[in-house]
Amino acid sequence: MSISLREINKITDYEWEIPVSHRRDMRVSVKIFATRKILEEALEDLSIEQAINSATLPGWAGPIVVMPDLHQGYGFPIGGVGAALYPSGVISPGAIGYDINCGVRLMSTNIILDDVSTLLDGLAYELDQACPSGVGTSGGIHLSNAELDAVCRQGSRWALKKGMATEQDIRRTEDEGCLEGADPTSISNRARERGRTQLGTLGSGNHFLEIDQVEQIFDPEAAQAMGLWEGCLAVMLHCGSRGLGHQVCTDYVQTFQRVSQKFGITLPDRELVCAPLDSNEGQSYLAAMRSAANYAFCNRQILAHTIRSVFDRVLVGKIPPFQIQQVYDITHNMGKIETHTIDGRKVKVCVHRKGATRSFGPDNPILPPEYQKFGQPVLVPGSMGTQSWVMVGTERSMEVAYGSCCHGAGRVLSRSQAKRTIRGERLKSALESEGILIRSGSMPGLAEEAPQAYKDVNQVVDAVTGAGLARKVASLRPVVVIKG
Repeated sequence: MSISLREINKITDYEWEIPVSHRRDMRVSVKIFATRKILEEALEDLSIEQAINSATLPGWAGPIVVMPDLHQGYGFPIGGVGAALYPSGVISPGAIGYDINCGVRLMSTNIILDDVSTLLDGLAYELDQACPSGVGTSGGIHLSNAELDAVCRQGSRWALKKGMATEQDIRRTEDEGCLEGADPTSISNRARERGRTQLGTLGSGNHFLEIDQVEQIFDPEAAQAMGLWEGCLAVMLHCGSRGLGHQVCTDYVQTFQRVSQKFGITLPDRELVCAPLDSNEGQSYLAAMRSAANYAFCNRQILAHTIRSVFDRVLVGKIPPFQIQQVYDITHNMGKIETHTIDGRKVKVCVHRKGATRSFGPDNPILPPEYQKFGQPVLVPGSMGTQSWVMVGTERSMEVAYGSCCHGAGRVLSRSQAKRTIRGERLKSALESEGILIRSGSMPGLAEEAPQAYKDVNQVVDAVTGAGLARKVASLRPVVVIKG
């Protein structure tokens, strides 16, 4: 059953609602943060229908929330957020995503672009060589079973113990780079096999490593706290839990499909398979998901250490002394146990954020002290040839969106559509004519991630700032892009 724009209630220019009365099986409403143009485009795929289907699951504490970078996903829309009562609600692997703890890390520098203009090509080459990318790629770290267990339990702190992180890195990572309650015995042997050799690797698809230039500052005080200065370089990294996380999701989707009948949950779409959070299956998935999340935190931390090493090797002695410090590491594709105020009362919930990031407002004690005045950094990457954004969370986001925000631009073309309509070689030439160095292992893979395959990230950002879910701090423009 499709839905039309006239069936969606307009609240403001940036907020829309599908009431619970829209369909008899809906248990909660659907709240959409988007402009009219973005919403009209979203109605062309199944993302809104997926949000409505998701609203039929039992145990939600409030409405399903959808961000303006929404697009069709597996069961649950990408850009979707749901808060399940804890522990009486359900958890759905499809509402968290296959790439568990896919996330973005930003590092700032005091390096002026003009100082490295003649060195960028060599820097790009060395980064590409040092940060393995591509489907199934292995890295230089091969873990024993015991070491893999330690990574899954300790997250970024495993890298700290190995000399590949600083205390500031840990402090400026969401959850300090480690989720409590991880249990690596809950992941399959196949997941372990895939994860044992992939630590410190970038992956493929929309994962990337970029060198950006800070283009414009909108909040000088917040930018200064983050070490962002107009004209200086920054490094942005986007990747996740690699094959280990993907296998965890695959395994538990299959498990939940086998046992779903015993919980008596009626599903409008079998891709939304779920289990009660307090069931053995639900608790086992939570422990496995947290293990994969910690693996992803450690993966990005090791890549950050590798990036710093490459900068030192290529640039030291050739430009003025420089430093590279972490701004923040933020996750999407995660289920988090949090407390939110819903309908005037504080409720403990499991927040499913699929293709959506946390956007906690100022004065939240879980934030690093240097950011509590401003709110949590929110990192929104563009798409190779477009701007990326640094923002901070707001109190309004806490009130209306479970402390959540968009995570990127959001696709408008599937990967197969992009490959049919865009030539990777032409795209590479066009981007390089704009002064953006491209390193990619595959021209078809590059075409999949063309800017034309994505929404206009500036329109997405304008929608979340218009809705009050985040505030702009700085915009970045790409200088070097490395893709799998």
